[in-house]
Amino acid sequence: MNNKALDGKTVIVRLEIDSGTNFSSVVSAIEAAGGDMIAIDVIQTGKGSTTRDLTVKVKDTGTTERLGKTLGQLPGIRVINTSDRTFLLHLGGKITVQPKTAIHNRDDLSRVYTPEVARVCTAIHEDPSKAFTLTIKRNMVAVVSDGSAVLGLGNIGPEAAMPVMEGKAMLFKQFADVDAFPICLDTQDTEEIIRTVKAIAPAFGGINLEDISSPRCFEIEERLREELNIPVFHDDQHGTAVVLYAGLLNALRLTGKSIEDARIVVCGIGAAGTACTKMLLAGGAHNVLGVDRDGILTADRDYAHPMWNWYAANTNPGRVSGSLADAVAGADVFIGLSAGGILKREMVLTMNEQPIVFAMANPEPEIRPEEAEDIVAVIATGRSDYPNQINNVLCFPGIFRGALDCRATTINEEMKLAAAEAIASTVGEDELSRSYIIPSVFNAKVVEEVRRRVVQAARESGVARRNPRE
Repeated sequence: MNNKALDGKTVIVRLEIDSGTNFSSVVSAIEAAGGDMIAIDVIQTGKGSTTRDLTVKVKDTGTTERLGKTLGQLPGIRVINTSDRTFLLHLGGKITVQPKTAIHNRDDLSRVYTPEVARVCTAIHEDPSKAFTLTIKRNMVAVVSDGSAVLGLGNIGPEAAMPVMEGKAMLFKQFADVDAFPICLDTQDTEEIIRTVKAIAPAFGGINLEDISSPRCFEIEERLREELNIPVFHDDQHGTAVVLYAGLLNALRLTGKSIEDARIVVCGIGAAGTACTKMLLAGGAHNVLGVDRDGILTADRDYAHPMWNWYAANTNPGRVSGSLADAVAGADVFIGLSAGGILKREMVLTMNEQPIVFAMANPEPEIRPEEAEDIVAVIATGRSDYPNQINNVLCFPGIFRGALDCRATTINEEMKLAAAEAIASTVGEDELSRSYIIPSVFNAKVVEEVRRRVVQAARESGVARRNPRE
């Protein structure tokens, strides 16, 4: 196990210790590395050696690294592995599949499998829509990734992406009782991903695309939405956009500004930045400026990135050019989906009165709240250790719960806007403040309200195939 990945208050070090080795040397080595041994468990004993788990309190990752290196140099000692609580939680994965009914006898077996199951197969063959009622398709979402853009880690591949996708499946179940299964594909070829997802789609009621790099993610989602009759949702794009828009609605409400009149700067025009902008435009924004590494995007230029050309043609009506500092001057809202530390306090000072700043880069925001909280009306980040966290968990469980319940053929703009308005509405007038514009992810009202409004929007926009009970 890679000790560099470990970071926790305690770690468990498993050692194989040769018989006759002085254990006091182990204790001394732990203390020398900066650790504090708090428990010893004997795992296995033999004639020549003993295997023990040592629970050690550590200060930081550096202590863990020194601990492993120091112990590994002792004669008669072999470090088998080192784990912290996070790694232990992941042993064997974080999810499992459980049957909904037990098989106690031959009669049970005949009904869940052969021969009785053939009647159900025939019924679905004669009417394929019955798969929604007679199989897991009714409540099952595929969480699909190719591992090309995982968190802030980048292109780490399908195996390394699995813990994130398992976690996503847990969130689906925990917050909205949606069954979800992680599927990490060993290909980054656009056509092969599309073909594979289409091939597995009969088993699922929806597809959640996750951590697929830009610009491939745009084509993959667009094609799958066109070619499948179940909802396809790229959460990195649309989940971020929905929660961002929800927070912005409340920030504008708090400051008395309107989205139609606000000058909004979006920094970082990738998958999330593009989706956020489309959401802003759909919500009535007229003056949006996009900024990326080439500066402000403007229709006066031609870009190699096809999405940038779309972006430039549909934003920046005043054809403003220049740097991030030029874009921010006179702006009402800054939305960051870029890199840590690039928005300076001096830039925020040039914004209009009561500026709104959403610094959502992770793990380091474009500007830390403590650097600007005295000059902004509202500041939000993507981090949980600051107020106003823009967290996709507020969005995707309720959206899919609603989409599955009404058997929507797609998740359209009307449904996403409805979800954002639902999230915003759960913050009451008596609760709304500069440090509380977005509800907690543990607010049980969120999923319920998002689900209700998503179903209503699906019905009104004509994509619902079923009217569920309220």
